[in-house]
Amino acid sequence: MSEPNQSRPDVHIPVLADEVVRLLEPRAGETYADCTAGRGGHAARMSLAIGAGGTVVLNDLDGGCLDAARLAVEAGGSGARMVGFRGNFADLPRRMAEGGLAADMVLADLGFSSTQMDDAARGFSFMREGPLDMRLDASRGETAADLVNALPEAELAGIIRDYGEERLARAVARKLVAERDRSPIETTSRLAEIIRSVVGVAGSGRIDPATRTFQALRIAVNDELGNLESLLESVERGAMLRRGGSVAGGWLAGGARIGIISFHSLEDRIVKRAFARMCESGLARALTRKPVEATEDEVGMNRRSRSARLRVIELT
Repeated sequence: MSEPNQSRPDVHIPVLADEVVRLLEPRAGETYADCTAGRGGHAARMSLAIGAGGTVVLNDLDGGCLDAARLAVEAGGSGARMVGFRGNFADLPRRMAEGGLAADMVLADLGFSSTQMDDAARGFSFMREGPLDMRLDASRGETAADLVNALPEAELAGIIRDYGEERLARAVARKLVAERDRSPIETTSRLAEIIRSVVGVAGSGRIDPATRTFQALRIAVNDELGNLESLLESVERGAMLRRGGSVAGGWLAGGARIGIISFHSLEDRIVKRAFARMCESGLARALTRKPVEATEDEVGMNRRSRSARLRVIELT
């Protein structure tokens, strides 16, 4: 696959599944919160460990994924109680606190499910012809087409540079503005062709030239980095509440383990800095000295795992 940083595998092969179970160390009767339930692969594994006395909290912005995750957990037959929330994971801490739920384990897998990537109508992939959408929640918000066809050239270049780390961002933005003046850019294939006309054509072993710009637009459309920072701030606030002896409004149990799986350097950098800050202030201890990556065997079975990076902390 040519889009290494944009995918989360199917329910049958959740990325870094063994490592997640080992590091989050689920125990019977605990509460597991899956911020990005996807197709339910991680949740199904975790539910078996916490058993009938435990609780699985499933959250996803995509209603179809949320339904699939519920089915996956049910199929495991653990008997664990399930609580489902549809919405942005940045809102999950508030919703859990309001529901009186405190997580012993939290996982946020920041990739995308194969069904989302493979659905041409969602517009995530330059490998499939479809409308230029890219919204995780297709019922609201601006699409990638809205951004490409309306943003000023300088702002568009900034998004492509900052979120895609594309060195030719200014040239790509200039070309997009020139092309949209001729006719609106509305499909994934046309956007990819325009980008390739500036960046070039991928050679053997190289990523597709459209990869970085598609990543940048997807991040901007869904405010992915802003939502990640909000979640991490909620983790830090929750840790401070526990450290201060207050449980009012807290969404994290004492000694909670927090795992984040990122798929590109921008995400991993944010997680690394937030976790380091919490460890330095004595709010947490690192369970991973460096990010855990997929084994060669896993990458061989699931190429989409090759860019996954897992970091885990435990609240003190």
